[in-house]
Amino acid sequence: MARMKKRSLRRKDGVWDPLADSSQSRQRAQTVPLTPQSASPAYRLAYIDDDFLCREELRPVRLQLELLKTEMMLEEHGINSTVVMFGGARIPEPGGDAWAAKNDTQRKNLEAASVYYDEARKFARLCSEHSAKLHHKEYVVVTGGGPGVMEAGNRGADDVGAPSIGLNIVLPHEQAPNRFVTPELSFNFHYFAIRKMHFLLRAKAVVVFPGGFGTLDELFETMTLMQTGRMALVPLILFGEKFWRTIINFEALAEFGTIAPNDVDLLRFVDTADEAWEIISSFYQTVDSKAVPMANGRR
Repeated sequence: MARMKKRSLRRKDGVWDPLADSSQSRQRAQTVPLTPQSASPAYRLAYIDDDFLCREELRPVRLQLELLKTEMMLEEHGINSTVVMFGGARIPEPGGDAWAAKNDTQRKNLEAASVYYDEARKFARLCSEHSAKLHHKEYVVVTGGGPGVMEAGNRGADDVGAPSIGLNIVLPHEQAPNRFVTPELSFNFHYFAIRKMHFLLRAKAVVVFPGGFGTLDELFETMTLMQTGRMALVPLILFGEKFWRTIINFEALAEFGTIAPNDVDLLRFVDTADEAWEIISSFYQTVDSKAVPMANGRR
C-alpha cells in the first residue's frame, strides 16, 4: 500500500472518518500541472469556484451558507444568548465629528444625539459585566458591527474585556466593521434577511436607539414578530422617548385600529442605560427564561 501523509481520522466531534477531507483535495488540486485543461474554469472544484458559487442558480446555496456559517461559529464559541443593540450609524461619539451631517440643522441634531453614544456604551458595559458572571455565554452584546451606536455597543463590551458580536453587511458606505468587534465574532452578510435572523435567533432582549431607515426596519421587524406570536415577548426597549414619540405616533395607529390597543405595550421607553438594564434584569427575575410567553397572534 502506498504511503500517505498521516492525519487524524477523528473529526472534531469524535466521529471516525477514514475518507479524505475536502481541504486535502483543494490542496492537491493546486499542485496539478498547468495545462489548458487544468486552467479551464470547468476544472475547478465546485466548492472553491467563486464564479460558480455566485451564479444566479446558486442563490439558495448562498442563503444556506450565510445562515450556517454564523450559526456554527457562534455555537463553537458557546454563545447561548445575546442582547441586541440597534441604532444609527451616523450618531457620533461626544466631541466627535458629525460626519454624516448635510446641513447645519443636521449637524446640531447629530452632535446633540451623541448622548446616545455614551448611553449605548454604558449599557453594553452593564450587559457585559453580567455576561462575565456567566462565562460570556449569555447576554453577549451583538450590534450591526458598523459605526455610531453600533460602535458604542461593541466598545462598551471591549471596555470590560468582554467579547461582542458584529453582524456587518455589504453596503456602499457606512458599514466597515468597527475596531471594537471581537475579530472571531465579526461576520459579514450579503442577504439582509439572513442577517436579521441572526440578530434575533439568540436575543434575550432588544434595545433600539435613535436611527434611520435601517433602525426603523429592524424595530418594526422585531415588533411584528412579537405581535404575531412568531417570537417570544422579550424586553423591547427604546432609548430616547422624546425622539421616538416625535417620529412615530404609536397611539394613533392603535386609535385608527390598524394595531390592537395593547400592541403599544410591546415597547418600553428609557433614557438611560441603568433604566434599560433594570428592565431586563427584573424581567428575567420574574419570568422563567425557559418559558418566556408569546403572543397568540390575535392581539
